[in-house]
Amino acid sequence: MSNSIRRRKIALIGAGQIGGTLALLCGQRNLGDVVLFDVVEGMPQGKALDLSHLAPVFGLDFKITGTNNIADIAGADVCIVTSGLPRKPGMSRDDLVKTNADIVKKVAAGIKEHAPGAFVIVITNPLDAMVYLMQKETGFPTSHVVGMAGVLDTARYQAFLAEELNVSVSSVSAFVLGGHGDDMVPVRSYTTCNGIPVGNLIKSDRLDAIEKRVRGAGGEVVALLKTGSAFYSPAASAIQMAESYLFDQRRVLAAAASLKGEYGLKDLYIGVPVIIGKGGVEKVVEIELNENEKKALNESAGRVRELLAIL
Repeated sequence: MSNSIRRRKIALIGAGQIGGTLALLCGQRNLGDVVLFDVVEGMPQGKALDLSHLAPVFGLDFKITGTNNIADIAGADVCIVTSGLPRKPGMSRDDLVKTNADIVKKVAAGIKEHAPGAFVIVITNPLDAMVYLMQKETGFPTSHVVGMAGVLDTARYQAFLAEELNVSVSSVSAFVLGGHGDDMVPVRSYTTCNGIPVGNLIKSDRLDAIEKRVRGAGGEVVALLKTGSAFYSPAASAIQMAESYLFDQRRVLAAAASLKGEYGLKDLYIGVPVIIGKGGVEKVVEIELNENEKKALNESAGRVRELLAIL
């Protein structure tokens, strides 16, 4: 009797530091079989082989293959795109626009041809511009093309706040909205420690300093590494989004989503709270922002539009 249950397939486009970490996390979280694609010959194959040897150690029953042929992503349920040049010290995310746009266009053509039913998560920087480009190039529904930014930016905010308060990170609830750049918007009015407004626990000037560090956290990592950018936390953030989609968790997450008038914005991708379930981005959640937060979100949107103009 044949087994009619099809295993889920995760295509990882880009086998660099983030791609390799994604592959490991896919196995550990039992998301499905993994195809690791890259244009660099031998790299995805080598990482896949290494990970296949790790699987018995942890008892992970997942199949992983490495390839230089984009056609091997055929039928993928989820595509996570990391292809592109990483930031180097002294570079802004904006500096990457034109170079990574050319790469994303090629990747989009491959996904459109070989995995037309996939849920696509874009990590490539500058994120808000690249996910917008991915959706335009694939022609996929906006519900099925999303950018990973808000989950990571929010996690950084939570980490710094938990450190400041000396509490478990699980006690801190937060949102960081806006573009994935130095003008992102930590939403203090919706940030709590087990329900207690964070402003009741940390002085305003100290919160200002923490939020400034959140905005520059990516650059802080780049400056320390010197040869690349963050990869563990971006990979984990994308996995959380993939899980919410694959397992229909309907989690409320901050993500770069297409707006059609929500928050007074349209025809761009920017970080906002969304519900991700089996239908992809099923809803953009509109929250009431104070005047300062509204102003900051609009300024961030303006920066995103500047990037789109470069495209």
